[in-house]
Amino acid sequence: MTTTAPAAERPRAPDAKFRQAAFVYLHTAILYEIAAYHMMGTGLLPMRFGPPVLWLAFGAAIGAFVVYGLLRWRTPWFPRIIWIVHSGRLPALVKGAFFAGDEARLGPAFYITAILVVLITLWMLARAGWDL
Repeated sequence: MTTTAPAAERPRAPDAKFRQAAFVYLHTAILYEIAAYHMMGTGLLPMRFGPPVLWLAFGAAIGAFVVYGLLRWRTPWFPRIIWIVHSGRLPALVKGAFFAGDEARLGPAFYITAILVVLITLWMLARAGWDL
């Protein structure tokens, strides 16, 4: 037998959507950090923009900021802005998955998996931002 919490104890639907978007983004950020860390270990990260460790720290800080913002600020504009910025990853991922050619340093499966992760994250951000 299942019991449900009284209505006063249950989170409101928009609040739940913000929490879900935050935790999906957290998992996406962790996945990106782990991938970048392993790419750094194999020499796949370029040095032209500075040391990769600096970019790993910067990426972790951005991920933490977004997760905190989604949990703390329940304004629809924050996930909308993150949705727009996060969708900017798709063109490079599509190129790597389908149009990289012989110069590709990573296989298409890497990029296709990243496309899937980004699309799931965009979906959750859209649910919170546009109350879908």
